[in-house]
Amino acid sequence: MKIIELTMNYFRGAVSELHHVRWPTRKQAVRLSIITIIFTLCTAMAYGVVDFLLGRVVAVAFQFA
Repeated sequence: MKIIELTMNYFRGAVSELHHVRWPTRKQAVRLSIITIIFTLCTAMAYGVVDFLLGRVVAVAFQFA
């Protein structure tokens, strides 16, 4: 029975903590989502460029080997 009591206390504590959370407004959530998407796209493009350039360097290096 101890495990059930511990589990119930855990969930009560989790729900209690969720009441203390300050959730973002819709405007904040949209703004932060847009920032995240832009950052992700820029990072993906940067990795793509680096991957392309390193691929070219390796291709040239093997061509001379």
